[in-house]
Amino acid sequence: MTHYQVIGPERRLLTGLVGAPIKHSATPTTHEAAARALGLLCHYHLIEIAGADAPKLRAILDSIRLIGFAGINVTFPYKEAVLPLLDELSPDARAMGAVNTVVVRDGKLIGYNTDASGMRRAAQPLVAASGHGPVAIVGAGGVGKACAFALASLGVRDIRLFDTDGAKAAALKASLGARAEVTIAPSVAAALEGAVGLFNGTPIGMLPNRDSPVPASLLHGGLWVADAVYSPLWTPLLIAARAAGARVMTGRDLAVYQGVDAFALFSGREPSATVMGDAFDAVIAARG
Repeated sequence: MTHYQVIGPERRLLTGLVGAPIKHSATPTTHEAAARALGLLCHYHLIEIAGADAPKLRAILDSIRLIGFAGINVTFPYKEAVLPLLDELSPDARAMGAVNTVVVRDGKLIGYNTDASGMRRAAQPLVAASGHGPVAIVGAGGVGKACAFALASLGVRDIRLFDTDGAKAAALKASLGARAEVTIAPSVAAALEGAVGLFNGTPIGMLPNRDSPVPASLLHGGLWVADAVYSPLWTPLLIAARAAGARVMTGRDLAVYQGVDAFALFSGREPSATVMGDAFDAVIAARG
């Protein structure tokens, strides 16, 4: 006779991810592995909805609250759109104007940003090795915001922003305030002049897209280059940067560390970064 372990309701965790496209996400595997290692049972559900307006997003969030989710992650394109629909925001999320983690607590929806805390951990070695020099950020949306705040917290005082939407770049500059000196660049080339680091905060390069947000001719061995995209792990930008001799950082560590912080918020338990990293690596390896 097969014996099954019975796990009570207090050790079960219902979480998920809202965004589009998200079929490629490794997060269900990493969160469920983290839960098993802690003796918990987690189901992480992908909620892929494209083009959702405010009423539809509100309906999704209300359903999450009613069904019994511990919380959800939020990704492109809704990290900014969910803000006015939440009951509370953490100080960091409010300052950034972007949320990637929503926790259900005492019937309230509370927004956090673990992209920023994850990026802080992931980028710290690169920033330290480059002497906290100037960094160019391409994209001033949700991921770009998290990156800018993370870099400022690591002591980067010279940040150059480029976004095709100048209003977004201006809003991010205003939200950073005195945390760093921010220049809004008229082009990617201008943003990279004298920079020691480059961060792609756009979804450009995510499958099925195979473009790069930065011309290969602008990349060189004096740069470090990071990309938040991890599907594929080696984006066209990172392949070109590696060929140019730049030090590179894939989206792996950001994905793992932001997930560690999000899981802790959902569960109240500190997960193993090693367990989550191994689970992430297994997903990527299975994709070949």
